[in-house]
Amino acid sequence: MKISTLKIAIPLTFLLAACSKQPAVQLETVKAEKGELTETVTATGEVESVTQVDVGTQVTGIIDKLYADYNTVVTKGQLIAEIEKTLLLSELNSAEANVESARITYEYNLTNYNRDKALHDKQLISDYDFQTSQKELQVSKTAYDKAKFDKVRAAKNLNYAEIYSPIDGIVISREVEVGQTVVSSMNVANLYTIADLDNMQVIGNVDEADIGRVKVGQDVTFSVDAYPDDLFEGKVTQVRLSPTTESNVVTYEVVVAAANPDHKLIPGLTANLTIYVIRQKDLLLLPAQAFRFEPTDYPDNEKLPQPTGNTDNSTLAKDERYVWVVNSNSLVPTVVKIGESNGIMTQVVSGLADGATVATGYSEHNIGGDHQAQSTQRSPFAPTPPGRKK
Repeated sequence: MKISTLKIAIPLTFLLAACSKQPAVQLETVKAEKGELTETVTATGEVESVTQVDVGTQVTGIIDKLYADYNTVVTKGQLIAEIEKTLLLSELNSAEANVESARITYEYNLTNYNRDKALHDKQLISDYDFQTSQKELQVSKTAYDKAKFDKVRAAKNLNYAEIYSPIDGIVISREVEVGQTVVSSMNVANLYTIADLDNMQVIGNVDEADIGRVKVGQDVTFSVDAYPDDLFEGKVTQVRLSPTTESNVVTYEVVVAAANPDHKLIPGLTANLTIYVIRQKDLLLLPAQAFRFEPTDYPDNEKLPQPTGNTDNSTLAKDERYVWVVNSNSLVPTVVKIGESNGIMTQVVSGLADGATVATGYSEHNIGGDHQAQSTQRSPFAPTPPGRKK
């Protein structure tokens, strides 16, 4: 029976101790201060170069020399490969010979035409002979023109045997070896892939729920696994309207341009994007609690600031809200105009001074502190700490 009586006494002691505490109410406040307001959208994407060119050949031949390899830095107009020129050079020589032959024939027929024309004008030859001479001149003129065009094509093909870099960049792929035959067909035979690594872009996949807030010109930060300690910066340059659906998830592509002076970013890296749909600095800010606060009457706490007026939300404009400003021992209802908000902090456009103290809520605590509560709840069966009597 003693044991059961003792068990009843423990909660009674706790209740008596708890009832002896007096709750104290405090007003929680914040100061309106200037700061940065941000709201972000996250996405993943792939890094690629803005300018990437497949360098190929327009003529058939054997690779004679290669002047660039993987990771070679090249400049625009730099010679990077050559195709064996023997056949191409012979084609040019043949074309030049055809031009010369066609020229001689044309000049011969031109002389005949001029002579026959003079004779025909004097009616010394028939119309048939004159028309035959005229036709031969026209045919030879056409053949002469064609021979000159063939020479231009042969010379151009010979020039195509020397492959030059079309851009400043770095070689990220080499598709051929010396001695390999490349065949020009409907598709250009690729020799190299050259990318401009100074200017990169990230193709991010943004969820359909967030795409409506992403706009061109917004700031972006992103990281890549290759450099986990680095944070790269960029800007949204394009929002593509074509959707992609995978596993019933709809995403939209967003293009983010990023400078790459150190060439750390390389094509194919996976990027984790943070898109700042709101990013404004030096704004006067208040937390969301300040706009939800309403004064409460605590008659036993006379030291609390007391409200000095009433609020009427029906008179407010769409972008106006009430806040309660602490002035000495008073709560003054104040109408403020609000701007951007990220759900946690809201911009105050006007109606409130920088540094003003604004109420956000009430908090209660018990007089006596935590130590008293802990000693009251101590079990009599627990060991007594050193230096303390049972």
